[in-house]
Amino acid sequence: MLEHVKTGVKDWNDDDEVEAYLRRILRKEVGDRSGLIYGMGHAVYTLSDPRAVILKSNAVKLAEGTDFEREFKLLNSIERLTPKVFAEERGDIKNMCANVDMYSGLVYKMLKIPVEMYTALFACARMAGWCAHRMEEMINGKRIIRPAYKAININKQYIPIDQRP
Repeated sequence: MLEHVKTGVKDWNDDDEVEAYLRRILRKEVGDRSGLIYGMGHAVYTLSDPRAVILKSNAVKLAEGTDFEREFKLLNSIERLTPKVFAEERGDIKNMCANVDMYSGLVYKMLKIPVEMYTALFACARMAGWCAHRMEEMINGKRIIRPAYKAININKQYIPIDQRP
């Protein structure tokens, strides 16, 4: 999403221009056309996501005085402007805060982690929580808790590395 905003907004310091682009995202006119402003909102955290607060404080330190400082400021503008734009576009005045993913991609980028690894890191960071949710489901009467689980793998025989094609 950040890459779309970077190319779609000429003056990253112009709140009106950033705001107009956010409106276009919500209207499904630009970006991936999902109508979502990624990194904003959370199902549980409404006032603030404590993980996002910690990550943002470290992201600003990493970005300060580097070529990434402008991108950090753009993300900060997106975080600051989205609640107002969302309320006006969707008529929803619920509290909205940045979630941990608002700044994670930029942090990965600043740490020189290849883009191809972002999804794997995203999943690794959530594995303990997903497992805990599944264990809780099994213990507490098999009540379904998001995300849904459905095994789609096919059992395969293990082939030692030295015997693989």
